[in-house]
Amino acid sequence: MSQAEVKEKKEGLGFFERYLTVWVALCIVIGIGVGRFLPIIPETLSQFEYAQVSIPVAILIWFMIYPMMVQIDFGSILEAGRKPKGLALTLVVNWLIKPFTMAFFAWLFFKNIFGAFINPELAEQYIAGAILLGAAPCTAMVFVWSYLTDGDASYTLVQVAVNDLVLVFAFAPIIIFLLGVTDFTVPYNTILLSVVLYILVPLVAGYLSRKYLIKNKGIDWFENVYLEKLSNFTITGLLLTLVILFSFQGDIILNNPLDILLIAIPLTIQTFFIFAIAYGGAKLLKLDHSVAAPASMIGASNFFELAVATAISLFGLKSGAALATVVGVLVEVPVMLALVGIANRTKHWFE
Repeated sequence: MSQAEVKEKKEGLGFFERYLTVWVALCIVIGIGVGRFLPIIPETLSQFEYAQVSIPVAILIWFMIYPMMVQIDFGSILEAGRKPKGLALTLVVNWLIKPFTMAFFAWLFFKNIFGAFINPELAEQYIAGAILLGAAPCTAMVFVWSYLTDGDASYTLVQVAVNDLVLVFAFAPIIIFLLGVTDFTVPYNTILLSVVLYILVPLVAGYLSRKYLIKNKGIDWFENVYLEKLSNFTITGLLLTLVILFSFQGDIILNNPLDILLIAIPLTIQTFFIFAIAYGGAKLLKLDHSVAAPASMIGASNFFELAVATAISLFGLKSGAALATVVGVLVEVPVMLALVGIANRTKHWFE
C-alpha cells in the first residue's frame, strides 16, 4: 500500500474509528460504573442467559458480525478451501501450540513470579482458568477482528468453521491432559448455541440480504452505499458490548483490583506471543494479509463463553478458575484492538 493510499484511508476514517481507543477506554469506565452504581441493569440483563451465553451480548455480537457476513460471496468459499496454508497455520497454532504456551505462562507467573502475592491453592485455580481459555480458540469475535483488518470474509468463515469442528473433539482431551481431570462433561450446549448465534444466524441473514439487495438495488449500490452505512454497526456494537461486559463484572474489578491485574498480565503476554507466532508464520508462508490477519486473530483470541462455562462446572461459580476466565473476557477486547492496530499498520509487510 502506497503512502498516498494510507493517507487517503486515514482521512476517510469516521469519527468513531479515528478515536476508537478513547471510546474503548470510556466504555470500560462507564461499564464499571454501571455495574457499581446501577447494579439493577446488569442484574436484569444477566437473567437473559442460556448455557452461559448472554443473549444481549449475543445480539450485539450479531450486529458486529453481520457487516462481514453480508460481504461473503458464497462462490468464493470453495476457492478458500483451495488455499490450505492459512488454514494449516491456524490449526497448528490453535491446537499444537496455544494451549501449552498458555499453561506455561500461567505456571511461570502464578506459581513463580507472583508466588509471593498468591497462595498456592489459588494459584492452581488461576492456572486452571488460564488453561481453559487457552484450549478454546475464538468463535465469534474473530469475525469482528477480521472485519476491522480488511480480512477475507470467506476465508475467515472457513477457518472458524474448521476450528469449531476440531474444538468439539479436541477440547476435552486437551483439558484432561493439562488439568489432570477426568470426571467432567464438556458443555456442548454452550458450543452449539454459540455456533448457531454467532455463525449460523448472521450467515443466513447476510446471505439472504445480500442476494435480495443486489437483485433489487444492484451491486454498485450494495457495495458503495449499503456496506458503507454498515461500517458504524460494528464499532457501535463493539462499544456497547464493552459497556455490558464490564458492567457484569464491575464489583469484581473494584473489589479485587490486584488479583485482576495479576491474572491479566500473563493472559496479555500470551495473547501477544501467540499473535506474533501466527503473524510471523503467515509472513514466512507468504500469505496474503487478508488471510494472515484473521488467522493470527483466531489463535490470539478465546472462546470465553466455553471457558467460563467449563470453569463454573468444574470448580464452581466463586472459584479462582472462574475468575481467571472472567478476566480473560475483560482483557480480550482492549488487547485484541491493539493487535488489530498492529495488523493494520503492518499491511505493507505482506505486499
